[in-house]
Amino acid sequence: MLVQDRVGPKSPKQTQIRSLPTHHHPGRLTEPKNLDFSTWVSENLYKVVTVLVLIGTVAALFFLRNVGDTAALLCFENQVEALEKIEFPKVNWNSITPITDKGSPYANFRTERWIIVSVSDYASDSLRKLVKIKGWQVLAIGNSKTPSDWSLKGAIFLSLEEQAKLGFRVVDFLPYDSYVRKTVGYLFAIQHGAKKIFDADDRGEVIDGDLGKHFDVELVGENARQETIMQYSHENPNRTVVNPYIHFGQRSVWPRGLPLENVGEIEHEEFYTEIFGGKQFIQQGISNGLPDVDSVFYFTRKSGLEAFDIRFDEHAPKVALPQGMMVPVNSFNTLYHSSAFWALMLPVSISSMASDVLRGYWSQRMLWEIGGYVVVYPPTVHRFDRIEAYPFSEEKDLHINVGRLTKFLVSWRSGKHRLFEKILELSFAMAEEGFWTEKDLKFTAAWLQDLLAVGYQQPRLMSLELDRPRATIGHGDRKEFVPQKLPSVHLGVEETGTVTTEIGNLIRWRKNFGNVVLIMFCNSPVERTALEWRLLYGRIFKTVVILAGQKNQDLAVEQGQLEQIYRHLPKIFDLYSSAEGFLFLQDNTILNYWNLLESDRTKLWIPNKVSDSWVTVSTKDSDWFSKQGTMVKKVVDSMPAHFQVNYKETVSSDQSLTVCSSEVFYIPRNFVADFVDLVNLVGDLDIHHKIAIPMFFISMDLPQNFDSVLNNMNYKKEVSGVNSSTLYSAKVSAVHPWNISSEPDFIKLIRIMAEGDPFLMELV
Repeated sequence: MLVQDRVGPKSPKQTQIRSLPTHHHPGRLTEPKNLDFSTWVSENLYKVVTVLVLIGTVAALFFLRNVGDTAALLCFENQVEALEKIEFPKVNWNSITPITDKGSPYANFRTERWIIVSVSDYASDSLRKLVKIKGWQVLAIGNSKTPSDWSLKGAIFLSLEEQAKLGFRVVDFLPYDSYVRKTVGYLFAIQHGAKKIFDADDRGEVIDGDLGKHFDVELVGENARQETIMQYSHENPNRTVVNPYIHFGQRSVWPRGLPLENVGEIEHEEFYTEIFGGKQFIQQGISNGLPDVDSVFYFTRKSGLEAFDIRFDEHAPKVALPQGMMVPVNSFNTLYHSSAFWALMLPVSISSMASDVLRGYWSQRMLWEIGGYVVVYPPTVHRFDRIEAYPFSEEKDLHINVGRLTKFLVSWRSGKHRLFEKILELSFAMAEEGFWTEKDLKFTAAWLQDLLAVGYQQPRLMSLELDRPRATIGHGDRKEFVPQKLPSVHLGVEETGTVTTEIGNLIRWRKNFGNVVLIMFCNSPVERTALEWRLLYGRIFKTVVILAGQKNQDLAVEQGQLEQIYRHLPKIFDLYSSAEGFLFLQDNTILNYWNLLESDRTKLWIPNKVSDSWVTVSTKDSDWFSKQGTMVKKVVDSMPAHFQVNYKETVSSDQSLTVCSSEVFYIPRNFVADFVDLVNLVGDLDIHHKIAIPMFFISMDLPQNFDSVLNNMNYKKEVSGVNSSTLYSAKVSAVHPWNISSEPDFIKLIRIMAEGDPFLMELV
């Protein structure tokens, strides 16, 4: 695995673990009593009543469904749903009982600098080197996979049994076989005097064996570096996440946790600003060798069994993130100062590969509340690629939710007056939004109480800069830095100068279409294709919105019916109000985006000169055409003058009907309001997509004013052997039909599209 030992088979030790001693809190347990039956009933009456109510509920549901009393059933189900709503934890912050270490051999041990790792196997060579770093205490946290005789001179080791004896509330929520048990280690370190915690793993070696050489270990005092720090520009308020690897010389590598729709943003910063140091409470280091990358990168860049050895620019300046902008933060190369110790909590209800990344985004949002910020540092460790399996399924929570999460966090506000109250409120909101479950809400409450119990003082709040007017960035405030372009690895081949041209093309395409939203309708199973489409087109467009016949919340796929897909578009227009335009595409049509550069993005695009796609028929040809024609006439008669004049100039007879298969078309921002007005004119009429779209287009503008970019597409109604290589051409704007229903189909498509975009070969 890439991030510690995050998943694995259940250990047989778990059958014994459940009998481990648990922590004790006053008032939680009472002495056992010998009860006769009547006494037992009297003392457990509420439980009996609860069981009877549940049985009655189930019986009532079956009865209501069988008799078909829909109104009663809906009412009853609403009541049941109300009972299942997430409850906000009640915490009395002023009556937290202190937890002290009275039983461990380290009860009297105190030190300020800690390195915390999770161990699942015997000590690695890298871990042995960590122990030798002067001035830092290594704390190794065991789990159910850790050998029972684990030991390492110079390190403190906490086995499962020892963790259970510490008395922390969080222990009740932690899985036995996961690295997230490091949460216990964080509390133990804070309890024993921690002021700085380096969150690490056992496969990374600190470069030159000195954390102080790379990180800002001291923020105040004579040993602190009194200097300004380069900061990403806040000029674009809609930019919520960045890829820091570009700043450090690797423009084609992206970190785990970066939304896939942002992978294609590879251009360097036009300019930076500066900020005074001293509040970089979370410091994220870059890793040479095997950096923190996701499974999409890992498997699409691999060639055989050759290990990754990617290098970053060690001379690039560290860079800070302004409020409103975030960066992926991991759990194996990050320094936390005491003001951010509350941010160490690793969520437990999501996949292990997503836990530290969601923690990072969650904590960055709360960091703004105390005036702190994240800073990314040049290479601090070297991690070794063990060339082990890396399950994509473990990252599902990342690829599905991260983009939505960052936008949610930036917009979230709280009226609470203490940090921990705000943290709990945010965790509640994230549970309601489905970013994690109620288990993590309760876990947060336990974590915050444990922090107070071990003596942690919550930082004071500061006013949120996001709510102030953004300062204008003058020319004198702009700081320039052009990152190096270091050699990278593409399918196991060293990057050479030829890649510069490919990168340049990608930048040009992104510059042209980076503010255009691609709306895709998928006829094929989205479980097999949705992520692939986003990976392909997300490099080019602002975002990829996917619609399908059935909603898939896990894959962020919205429901829509192709027959009347136009009804769903106004909602998307509103959602992306700053977008320059909207390009609709069905998944049976391939878009050669490199041939769209000469198009006019202020005009309508549709293949109105492609005879097999755009045709004029008589309403007398069939009953269906007749019914559609009647509804079209009704809409046209209700149109305002400018729409009606345009339509009738193109369609001269009521007996004529324009039909377009409408697999691909483009609506610029300046025509969005017209399109929405026309959708509203249709109302409840059952006009088909193939009839409505051409009617809208010729009502909004005359066909001679349409951009002709789509008129050179290869379009066939029927072909023998779909996906024929003779049908595809890299020199046209689009190709239809083309069937993609599985990952092998997608790989074949990528290879053939690489004729127009060679950089695509990195994806297969």
